[in-house]
Amino acid sequence: MSYTNFVKPAEAHALLNKPDVVFIDCSFALNDKEWGRKEYEKAHIPGALYADLDKDLSGPVIAGKTGRHPLPEKKALEATIASWGITPDTQVIAYDAGAGFMAAARLWWLLKWAGHEQAAVLDGGKKVWTEKAYPLEVGVVTPVAGTFTARYDDTLLADAAAVLKATNEHGSCVIDSRTADRYAGQNETIDPVAGHIPEAISRPFNANITPEGLVAGHDVVRGYFAADFAKDDVIFYCGSGVTAAFNVLLANYAGYAMPKLYAGSWSEWITDDARPVAVGA
Repeated sequence: MSYTNFVKPAEAHALLNKPDVVFIDCSFALNDKEWGRKEYEKAHIPGALYADLDKDLSGPVIAGKTGRHPLPEKKALEATIASWGITPDTQVIAYDAGAGFMAAARLWWLLKWAGHEQAAVLDGGKKVWTEKAYPLEVGVVTPVAGTFTARYDDTLLADAAAVLKATNEHGSCVIDSRTADRYAGQNETIDPVAGHIPEAISRPFNANITPEGLVAGHDVVRGYFAADFAKDDVIFYCGSGVTAAFNVLLANYAGYAMPKLYAGSWSEWITDDARPVAVGA
C-alpha cells in the first residue's frame, strides 16, 4: 500500500526498516533555526534523515523580492531529493516535532510538485510517535544517493499576479492559512507589515488538529473546506508558504483536488507597496 497524504503512527511503525521506505525529519523552529537539527540528533525515528527548512526545503532569500521561504530552484531540489536516495519506488514519510506544519507538509508539497506521489506526513509527528513508545535513535543518518528525475507540475502554483486576479473574480477563493490574529493584523511579530490579502478568507492551519495532536477526521476536515471548494479555483497562502502547505495537505486528505499554493505568500506579497493590504476579521 502506498500513502499519499497522511500515514497513521501504527502504519508508519510497520514500515520501519523497509528498504523502499525513507523517513525524513523536518522539525524546525522559526525562532531558533538550529533547534530542529539538534532535536533530530538527540532523537529521531530509526533510519530517518534530516531536512532543514532553510537549507534543503527553500531557496535563497532575495531582499525586497522573495518571501521568507522561497521555493528551491528546480534543479537544486531535484538534486536534494536524489541525495536522499529517493527513487520513483520510494515511499517517503515526512514528519516533524508536531502535527506536520513545521515543516513536514512543506516537504510533502515539494515532492508532489516534483512529481513524486508516494509521499505522506506522519499523523501526530514525533510527539505522538514518542507517546506511543515507538523506537527512537540518536546520531545522524547518512543517506545513500540515488537517481531521481523530477516532473514538475507548475499547475500547483500561483504567483502574486494570479492571486490578485483571483481576489477580483469572486468565482475564485483565496485562503489565508495563518492564525486568525495574524490574518486580522493583530500580534504580527514575524513580518514587517500586518494584515491580509484583500478578499482572502481565514482558514487557520491549526484548526483541524485535535488536542492529542492528531489530524481531525476526514469528514470534519472535508466540512471545514466545503464552501471554499465550491469555488472554481482555490489558492492557499500563509506567511511564507510553509503552513499553507499543511492546509493543502489537509484538503488533499479530505478528498478535494489539489488546490494551488501561493508559495511566496504574505512575506512576498508585502515586498511590493502597490499590492493592496487589508486588516480586520
